[in-house]
Amino acid sequence: MRADRVFAYGATAGLIADALLGDPRRGHPVAGFGRAAARVESLLWRDDRGRGALHTLVCAGGAVGAAALTARAVRGRPALAVALTAATAWSVVGGTSLGREARAIGGALAAGDLEVARERLPHLCGRDPHSLDGPGIARAVVESVAENTSDAVVGALVWGAVGGVPGLVGFRAVNTLDAMVGHKSPRYRRYGWASARLDDLAGWPGARLTAGRAVAAGGRPRGAVRAWRADAGRHPSPNAGPVEASFAGALGVRLGGTLAYAGRVEHRPVLNGESGRDVRGADIERAVRLSRRVSTLALGVCVAGRMLAGRVVAGRGVAGTEAGAVVNGAARNAVRKRGRA
Repeated sequence: MRADRVFAYGATAGLIADALLGDPRRGHPVAGFGRAAARVESLLWRDDRGRGALHTLVCAGGAVGAAALTARAVRGRPALAVALTAATAWSVVGGTSLGREARAIGGALAAGDLEVARERLPHLCGRDPHSLDGPGIARAVVESVAENTSDAVVGALVWGAVGGVPGLVGFRAVNTLDAMVGHKSPRYRRYGWASARLDDLAGWPGARLTAGRAVAAGGRPRGAVRAWRADAGRHPSPNAGPVEASFAGALGVRLGGTLAYAGRVEHRPVLNGESGRDVRGADIERAVRLSRRVSTLALGVCVAGRMLAGRVVAGRGVAGTEAGAVVNGAARNAVRKRGRA
């Protein structure tokens, strides 16, 4: 079975498993990777970019290498290759768990239980919940759903289409390292620099695909495009900007503004400020549904792109074989002619 079909069947099965089961409840590979990365950090940490780069290389490179060896072990056995791809995709995407957490907070807001909503918010994002009222929590949830649609689903699919199982694993490893050490705290400002920059690079294509699918799936394509073009570049993150702006335009809401992380206050630009309204609790459900549609469309794009690339490669192989046959035939004819002469 060609590699493009292995990815198509495996990635589709993995997303179906995620939709039905959510994240693995025990022995989650991402959690295991996080523990291993924390041990490496305890050995390597210095307030130094070089040490941080080595940490990134050891952790991300080790994960990709192990995935490549595992994928190589099942090469030539289609059923095992598809099963490995499906299991890997299921373990690295997190769309269903993202939606569950968002809906739990939305339910608490709908019930008027602000304290429960504040208690659950750290499960979804790193905001300081005690500084937020109901609309502030709702805005934080919608922004997190938008950004994590790219980080937890679409980005992994993009790199899976490019690199198979090692691509899926590599993207999740890089994204996890960024979440662990890529923020601008005093401890990680230098040490986490390499992880943050690598995550920006790895997340670039998935963020643009996510934003593009939000335009197509959100019901307000003109508003989504307008917000993307006008506001994405003003966001401090090169990847969160397009995603959050397109979601804001697609949902008709305003995102961004003042927020707090562990006592640090940031004043971010408002996204879709001219035509959007304040976020309400009911918008959380709308954002989750949009996230699901975006993820499904992104799967289709990634599978189609991988299949097209596979056909191009196969076509070149056939053309090369045919050309070789022509050359070999001409060479044989030339030898016969010399023999007769």
